[in-house]
Formats: sequence, structure tokens, C-alpha cells
Amino acid sequence: MAVYLLKWSFLLMTITMMVHTFVVFRGTIWLDRNEIIDTFPKLRCEKLREKFLSTEESKTPLNMKSFTDDLRVLMRCPHKTNITQRERYRVELRACCNATGSLFLTRENTFKGQRIKYETNRKISKLVDNTVFNMLPPTTPWKNGSRFSRCAVVGNSGILRNSSCGAEINSADIVFRLNLAPINNTRDVGEKTNLITANPSQIRIGYPDLEKRPKPLLDRVSAYSDAPLLLPAFAYTFCTDISFKVHKVLRMNRPHQKVVFFNPEYLLQLFQYWQRRGLQEIRLTSGLMLASVAIELCDEVQLYGFWPFETDLYGRPVTHHYYDDIGPSRRMHAMPKEFVQLLRMHSQGSIRLNLDRCQ
Repeated sequence: MAVYLLKWSFLLMTITMMVHTFVVFRGTIWLDRNEIIDTFPKLRCEKLREKFLSTEESKTPLNMKSFTDDLRVLMRCPHKTNITQRERYRVELRACCNATGSLFLTRENTFKGQRIKYETNRKISKLVDNTVFNMLPPTTPWKNGSRFSRCAVVGNSGILRNSSCGAEINSADIVFRLNLAPINNTRDVGEKTNLITANPSQIRIGYPDLEKRPKPLLDRVSAYSDAPLLLPAFAYTFCTDISFKVHKVLRMNRPHQKVVFFNPEYLLQLFQYWQRRGLQEIRLTSGLMLASVAIELCDEVQLYGFWPFETDLYGRPVTHHYYDDIGPSRRMHAMPKEFVQLLRMHSQGSIRLNLDRCQ
């Protein structure tokens, strides 16, 4: 009887040990699997960052499905800021171009009797007489060394539709907008504006009788409250008269909303900076210009509505602008190449691109 009980005790102990070992073993597998599940996306995110960081502008992807599939995953990865790379861009841009002191023509950096050379034709210049000098603001709205925490540059791509990014854009310290983009859906595009650009060609086509019929333009710019209107008056010779008319109209009707002019020396130096980095195009877009300004001024730069392709990350059609479908001059701009440059900077951790819905 004792032997029988001993055998059963031994058998029971053996079964208990086997069950315990099995549970521990299963537990180990389960923990390892959790670690794999946690690690796999991190590894994939790093691989995608490396992939997009090595993408060259000359090889803008033709396989949009593969490109957008990878980019969709990257946009879900936690953004990693690389302070070293971010500061390198800031130092380089400030050394070559100095947006904090030279973005606008002002009475500090321009004097009476000076001749302003045009950005695109250095043989032609404009005399700074009393009339021109009096158009210039006393100084820039920011001084050398100015720093802001977070800045948003709002592009005009159709991916902003249904993005719900308005609140996030409004929460930025500084918001730059481009080319008189309408604020037609604040839920998606926000409303806060600290600086807005205008294209002289846009003024010439959209407001041909500006001095006789200023109201349409005045109504348009009123959406930006008192944000300055920035024009490239000395990029091409045709820009000057148009820009001066805009200045006159706003000074008479909305004196609190200033019109300021790009410094052509700043634009030329900025163009050469991106050219040295391999970007080949006839003219930089306003988006890249103001993104460059933001990199100098801001600790964190977020870009919204920068997307040059005809379908979004999910393969859905995208209009060129969130407010119309009129495309840019492909002769003047190389928007896909600019985008790839910005994507590299995002992957590097220098800036942040927002290409999906905001949470």
C-alpha cells in the first residue's frame, strides 16, 4: 500500500512539475512574442527613415503605391527630433541668408539712394528714392536671435481637406500661409496667420483693376486679420509695379495691415543655398521659401498641406489646392523634388511633415 501511494505521489509531483514548466515556457514565449510585437514597428520605422533619408530628388518615385504604402507607415511612427541636424540647418541658413535680419527690405537694411538689384536679372536695378524708402517698414517683426517654440507653415495641397488640422495649426506660435490661400474651412486649415505671401502674377490675373476696384482684394486679405502681406517686388521687373499698387491700396484702406517686400538678396542667397544641396529648379516655391524662414526662427517646424502628387497616402485623388485644382507652372517649379528634400529632412528629424489626419 505504501509503495502504491509513493508511486502516485511521485507521478503527481512529476505532472505538477511538467505543468509548471509548460506554463513558464509558454509565459516565456508569450513575453518574447510581446517583445517582438513591440520591437518590430520600431525596427520598421528606423528602416523607413533610413530609406527616405537616402532618397534622391532625381529619383522621385514612380511606383506611387509602394511609395505611399511606406510613407503611410512612416507617418504613424513616433517623430524623432534630431536637435543636432536641426541646429545645423538653422546655422547654415542664418549664415548664408539671415531671414531674421534680411528677409524683408526695411529702413534698417536699405538706404536712400541705394539701387536694389533684381533677383533674377542682376544687371537691372531700382533706385531707392523717397517714395520707395517710405514704403519700407522701419524694421523686421523679429530681431536677430529671435526664437519661437513651434511654427506652422501651411501649404495649399488638397490633402488638407478633411484633415482636421485646424486646431493644431492655430496652436502654433507662428503661422505662415502662402499665396493668398483662402481660409474657407477653419476645421481643416485653421485661421491664425502671422504672415501671408502673395504672387504678383496672382494679383495681375485675379485683380486686374486693383486701383479702381480694390474691394475684392481687401475682402480677401481681411481674412488674415493684420498679418503682413509679403510680395517679391524685386524678383522680376513686372513684379514691381504690381507690388507697389498693392502697397498703395492697403495703405489707403487697411493701414493696420502692412505690405512688405522680399529682399531680393535674401531670395538669391536662399536659391543658391538649396542649389548647392542638389535642388535643381528655375525658382523655389513660396512653400520652401517660408519653410526655410521657419527653420531659422523656430525650434520646431511643422509643415501642413505640402503634397505635390495626384493621389494621397491611401490612393485617393487629391486636388492640387484645397480650394481649387489649378496646378503650378511645371517649367518654373520642381515640386516633387522639393517634397523629397523635405521628406529627407523629416526622416532626419529636422522638421515634421503632416500628411495625414491630425488627431
